[in-house]
Amino acid sequence: MRLVVARCSVDYTGRLTAHLPLAPRLLILKADGSVLVHSDGGSYKPLNWMSPPATLRTTERSAAEAEADPEGAWIQQWDVTHTKTGDTLRVRIHELIEESAHELGEDPGLQKDGVEAHLQALLAEHIHTLGEGWSLVRREYGTAIGPVDILARDAKGRAVAVEIKRRGEIDGVEQLTRYLELLNRDPLLAPVRGIFAAQIIKPQARVLAQDRGIECVTLDYDALRGMDDAESRLF
Repeated sequence: MRLVVARCSVDYTGRLTAHLPLAPRLLILKADGSVLVHSDGGSYKPLNWMSPPATLRTTERSAAEAEADPEGAWIQQWDVTHTKTGDTLRVRIHELIEESAHELGEDPGLQKDGVEAHLQALLAEHIHTLGEGWSLVRREYGTAIGPVDILARDAKGRAVAVEIKRRGEIDGVEQLTRYLELLNRDPLLAPVRGIFAAQIIKPQARVLAQDRGIECVTLDYDALRGMDDAESRLF
């Protein structure tokens, strides 16, 4: 990664046109070919950028050449061109304040809090969230086509298969449907009903689930962790 602090102007041309007038900014060039232009404000979002795949062409000028140019006394110009769309980000550097390069290596990736394994463990621990008198049969209940996240029994002792997603989409409903078809062939479990549980459930997924007789439950991660009491909220 290359970090450059410079007084520069920036122009984007292509599917849209945008201009940043001359000012001190932070320029970030990443190994994947992306270039980001940041100011000291505006939170995390760059003022402008070029996403990969892209190529960088650099033009340098002497101080005398820069002073003689009526279009602007820039000493270095970057032309960053997207290899698929042809869009171009042009950065003209008038003053190079600081520059450094760093080898960051391979990143292990973001480990999100509230992923499906965490949600599964919390819901299994607090199975009463789904109803009073409920009991846990097993997490990761094995079937011939894969494990069901949670197998439980309701207050009347009926079997319930629970599929858990952080973001509930149509694929998750289809997955639970396949589990239910298989589980309902087991005379010791049938009839088995399904619950599709997620922190966020897409409207299309909710409609499909309801059409197939599957109940949808929205999970409150903070409430499951005991960090939020829904009953004490004002709204």
